[in-house]
Amino acid sequence: METAAPDVGLKRALGRWDLTAIGVNQVIGGAIFAMPAVVAARAGAWSAWLIVVVGAASLLIAVSFAEVASRFDSTGGPYVYTRKAFGRFLGFEVGWMQWFTRVASWASVINVLVSSLGFYWPDVTAGADRLALLAVIIAILAGINIIGIQQSAWVVNALTIGKLAPIALFIVVGLPAIEPARLHPAHALPLADAATTALLLIYTFGGYEVIPVPAGEAKDPRRAVPFALIATIATVTLIFVLTQVVALGTLPSLPESKTPLADASVLLMGAAGAAVITLGAVVSTLGNNMGQALSGSRMLFALAEEGDLPAFVGRVHPRLRTPINAILITAAASFALAATGTFVSMAAASAVSRLFIYFFTCAAALRLRAAGAAPFRAPLGPAIPLAAIAIVVAILVGATNEQKAGGLVTLAVGAVFFAAAVFGRGRAVRQS
Repeated sequence: METAAPDVGLKRALGRWDLTAIGVNQVIGGAIFAMPAVVAARAGAWSAWLIVVVGAASLLIAVSFAEVASRFDSTGGPYVYTRKAFGRFLGFEVGWMQWFTRVASWASVINVLVSSLGFYWPDVTAGADRLALLAVIIAILAGINIIGIQQSAWVVNALTIGKLAPIALFIVVGLPAIEPARLHPAHALPLADAATTALLLIYTFGGYEVIPVPAGEAKDPRRAVPFALIATIATVTLIFVLTQVVALGTLPSLPESKTPLADASVLLMGAAGAAVITLGAVVSTLGNNMGQALSGSRMLFALAEEGDLPAFVGRVHPRLRTPINAILITAAASFALAATGTFVSMAAASAVSRLFIYFFTCAAALRLRAAGAAPFRAPLGPAIPLAAIAIVVAILVGATNEQKAGGLVTLAVGAVFFAAAVFGRGRAVRQS
């Protein structure tokens, strides 16, 4: 039986490379195994150049994140920054949107994982077997998170290496086999096609915003988080570009392929190469699930730690020093969405939620400059945060009406939760 213990904080165990692995793991999910065909169908040989451009745009946002992150050492990331810069309500909305995005993404990606496993074990894609597999996977990932942040980091690191190894093999084997003529654009790219492809790629680059969330468990967050943000974008941009170049240069039917990396690997390495890539896709989705479990639970913990959710949500296990209740609640919510398929209707809202987080974090970087110089300061004065905000606004304008409507509904739900929390706090004060 667990005995009462004094309040304890989270354990600081994450280094800069652990945080970088968390970021790379979240950005490079299962989408990379299909992305080359999707962007090639829209932009042809220009697609590799567009990846470079979008990588540079993402770097502007990441640098803005890095500046504001260097001011804080607590859990919560964008939620904490927005709360400090713009007040409790907007902070809550950002925190709510970030938790919502993590839970919906976890539910979505775990269904992709189950579908992938269904290729070898068809019975698990429907009925009670599917529910049982969903429950087992979510329980295992939640259990690892409960055991300890160091153990969670080890698993994330291992899964990140596991997903990058097949991609690295694909790149190394494929580069010498490229036919250079396939990399030369045959004609100018229409502006509309460039814009729609860039919008798609911006979402593909998303996920690095989770890096600051577990800052309360980092050894030196004011330095480690900025490093991890910039290292993540640099790493994934290089990987995306090289993957696209190899796919363009080796697979003639790239725009029509449903599994471009596997199809190109058959040409380069035979059936064994395709099997390695397929295994990499499974590992990639599992790694992404682990990252969702970690970052989603820490976001919920931060809301409770700052007093915007009931204190029991932020309970830290006295021996393991992990936010046990936040982990269990996040896991349960993800299972409910995954089991019912509700996550499908939330996909559009998740896209806008990410933009909302980007906007207020970049705005906080500007707002908090009045408080003094940050340990890490973006160069060129306010130019980089302002450019980042302009990019986010442009993406939002280009979002579909369904995405915008979903985002507004999610914000409205968050406002209701905030009002309920305020009412609950006021009632508790009056009764005390």
